[in-house]
Amino acid sequence: MHTPVDISAVQVAGRLAGRRILVTGAASGIGQAVATLFGAAGARVAALDRQRPTALPADAIGLEADVTDEAAVECAVAEACAALGGIDGVVNAAGIANTDWADQVSLADWRRVLDVNLTGSFIVCRACLPHLRDAGGGTIVNFASGQGLSPFKQRSAYAASKAGVISMSRSLAMEWAPLVRVNTVCPGAVDTPMVRGGYSPEALREQVGPRYALGRIGEPHEIALAALYLSSAESSFVTGIVLAVDGGRSYH
Repeated sequence: MHTPVDISAVQVAGRLAGRRILVTGAASGIGQAVATLFGAAGARVAALDRQRPTALPADAIGLEADVTDEAAVECAVAEACAALGGIDGVVNAAGIANTDWADQVSLADWRRVLDVNLTGSFIVCRACLPHLRDAGGGTIVNFASGQGLSPFKQRSAYAASKAGVISMSRSLAMEWAPLVRVNTVCPGAVDTPMVRGGYSPEALREQVGPRYALGRIGEPHEIALAALYLSSAESSFVTGIVLAVDGGRSYH
C-alpha cells in the first residue's frame, strides 16, 4: 500500500481566524481530526460527541450529547453559542456503520444507523441555523460517504443513510441560501477506529487499498483539509456540492 503524501507543511494558520465552529463526532476519527485542524487554523471550536471529547485544541470546549436527541442537541448548541459568542460554522462528522446483509439487518439497527447518520445531522443543522443566520456567511459541512455515491454489498443501511445526507444537504443548500452555505464531503475508507473495527490490517492493505486509484486508504487529516476548505472564505462561491475525497474510488 502506498504511503500518504506528507502534508505536514501545509499552511493552515489563519485560514479560519475568528470563526466559531461546532464539530460533531469530535472524540475520535475524522471528527477529532477536524477539531484539531480547525483549531490550528485559528477557529474557536466546540467539540461535541456522545462522550465529552477530551483531546481538544487550545480554547476549544467539549460538549456531550447524542445527536439523535433533539433536546440534548439544542442544549449543547446553546452552550456552544454562549461559550463562543455565536456559531459561524458546523461540521457534522458523527456517524456509525453497519455491515449486515440487507435481509439480515435488524430493523432496530437499520433505524439506529439512519437516526445517527441522517436524522442526527439534520437535528444539528436545524438547531444551529438561527445562529448561522445571525452570524452571516454561515457554513455547514455534512459528512456522507463514498458509499452514498456508489455502495457495496453489506452496506444497505449505511449507504442509504449517507445517500440521504447528500440529498438533504442539497435541499438545505437551496433553502438556506444565501446566508448559509451547505456542502457535503464523501470520504472513502479512512484510517479511523470505525474502519479498523471492520477490517484486519492485512485486509486494509491487500483488499481495501487496491480498490482506490491512489492505492491506499485515506488519513483523517486529509479529509479534514477538505472540510477546512468548505468552511473557509476560500469557498465563498461554493454551495450544494458533493466532494468525493476518496482516492479515486468513486470513479475508479
